[in-house]
Amino acid sequence: MSAVKAESVFPRLEALLPLVQKPIQYVGGELNAVSKEWESTTVRWALMYPDAYEIGVPNQGVQILYEILNEQPDVLAERTYSVLSDLESLMREHDVPQFTVDGHRPVGAFDVLGLSFATELGYTNMLTALDLAGIPLHAADRSDEHPIVLAGGHAAFNPEPIAGFIDAAVLGDGEQVALEITNLIRQFKAEGSPGGREQLLMRLAQTGGVYVPAFYDVEYLTDGRIKRVVPNRPGVPWRVSKHTVTDLDAWPYPKKPLVPLAESVHERASVEIFRGCTRGCRFCQAGMITRPVRERSITGIGEMVEQALQSTGFEEVGLLSLSSADHSEIKDIAKGLADRYEGTNTSLSLPSTRVDAFNIDLANELSRSGRRSGLTFAPEGGSERIRRVINKMVTEEDLIRTVTAAYGAGWRQVKLYFMCGLPTETDEDVLQIARLAREVIKTGREVAGRKDIRCTVSIGGFVPKPHTPFQWAAQLDHETTDARLMKLRNDIRDDRQFGKAIGFRYHDGKPGIVEGLLSRGDRRVGAVIEAVWRDGGRFDGWSEHFSFERWMRCAGKALQDQPVDVDWYTTREREFSEVLPWDHLDSGLDKDWLWEDWQDSLNDVEVEDCRWTPCFDCGVCPQMGTDIEIGPTGKQLLPLTAVGAGVATLRA
Repeated sequence: MSAVKAESVFPRLEALLPLVQKPIQYVGGELNAVSKEWESTTVRWALMYPDAYEIGVPNQGVQILYEILNEQPDVLAERTYSVLSDLESLMREHDVPQFTVDGHRPVGAFDVLGLSFATELGYTNMLTALDLAGIPLHAADRSDEHPIVLAGGHAAFNPEPIAGFIDAAVLGDGEQVALEITNLIRQFKAEGSPGGREQLLMRLAQTGGVYVPAFYDVEYLTDGRIKRVVPNRPGVPWRVSKHTVTDLDAWPYPKKPLVPLAESVHERASVEIFRGCTRGCRFCQAGMITRPVRERSITGIGEMVEQALQSTGFEEVGLLSLSSADHSEIKDIAKGLADRYEGTNTSLSLPSTRVDAFNIDLANELSRSGRRSGLTFAPEGGSERIRRVINKMVTEEDLIRTVTAAYGAGWRQVKLYFMCGLPTETDEDVLQIARLAREVIKTGREVAGRKDIRCTVSIGGFVPKPHTPFQWAAQLDHETTDARLMKLRNDIRDDRQFGKAIGFRYHDGKPGIVEGLLSRGDRRVGAVIEAVWRDGGRFDGWSEHFSFERWMRCAGKALQDQPVDVDWYTTREREFSEVLPWDHLDSGLDKDWLWEDWQDSLNDVEVEDCRWTPCFDCGVCPQMGTDIEIGPTGKQLLPLTAVGAGVATLRA
């Protein structure tokens, strides 16, 4: 049991709030937030998205777990976010610990601190939270009185760089495993916590679905590569499996989304319409690790949309997935929801849409409320060749046909997203982006008969990720990335005919190198993270706080006695025989299949979507005991006419 008292720290915190920016983010009490008495509960979770409130509060993963856990009568779940630097210094000065926004209780008093990492750039924020909470940074230094520090989210599929700071990690969907962990802790406490922290972690590890880094030793070869990763005690599995929720309709969360008090990055209700993706884009970690595709039914979606609107008062609903227009019933979903909410202030959006899955009828249904924002598409690669390499099966004809329809139907702005630094990429592949943008503007002007047509080109640097076919690829160095982007920018600016109609947004290559170090790093990178944090590193995902110089300087010192450096982790290509830091963590994907797909990419060979073709033996379905779950369901939404601004009643 924790020695930290669970009393609210708000009396001490309140005096500090007038001295900081955006104090409202630390107050809590949002619509649909949960408040429970500490003593009435047995198992207590502090859930953290390691970023500022405005970024973290809309996060679906945290909101889902928050609601599922709090539905259990004897379980308490509260939320905590990263505090900005002004409050951090005041908290240290006045001895105020890391707190939850719900009950303002010290994070150190909870049984579990569950962190959801969507990106590796939140690692230094985790260290700040641990330190403010009075939890030792290193897992080896913690006692029975400290919470179990548990990592989840996409970055947890390679938690090795933070292995020394976390007690455990969970791969995959969190809904069911969060309840399983809760049940295990409940039983452990009921027995009197025999064996303390060590025994609790052993019980978690023995489930086969919770990774406890301390129970594994990493052996290295003299050249720096990993020799092997082995369990260091009996009863610990050699490989840890990911968790997959197969029936999304059985988990219709969040039922009552939180409504932020302060402005956040997404001012809308969000409904996840399906999970997973089998398009097979070779760069996309999210698509690979969330396989197989599992669709929510059209009636389940309708019920969630109605409940979200009624419980929040939001006027926009985002239909979320990795590629929402790929839902097998998206046309019926869009029409049914548009019919239902016609005449109200409710608008629908698809934040993620592929060029070849988009059609103007779908767009018109979604904009029937009168709101018509710009359209965003992601060709990812500028040339046909590079799109074959990355398996982004979108042709130039697909793109031009789609934007022609959009401009012809009244849209005036299109945003195109690309990546720079893809495997086998040349300068010419990147310069093709400018030609493509010019063609989009030219076509738009012809179709619309107007000159006020705009196209914004947004470019990010490619970072190879674990559990993808590109996990072996060499990352492009930041100097070459920046040089290519400069050539592209100049090409666009020098175009007198179309240049002014093309917006150009890009990130330089330096943050991508740090992300690459963290995404494919091993346990030795933990020393770099800690050194950066001790040097003042915070909020590394924010350009105004990110310091490439700090990361490189700290990495040089932390790795000076190792046979590895930043280039070794980033710009070096791997061989198939090399043991990768995450090989003992099972995403379901067969390593041989990933390697074959990597070889296919080098030969410009495309692979079809396995939803509509025979199986390609990626390994997920048989290994995980799952299957692709798609419609059609044969059901439909039968709309009632909406009255005024009211919300129609749902019928299926």
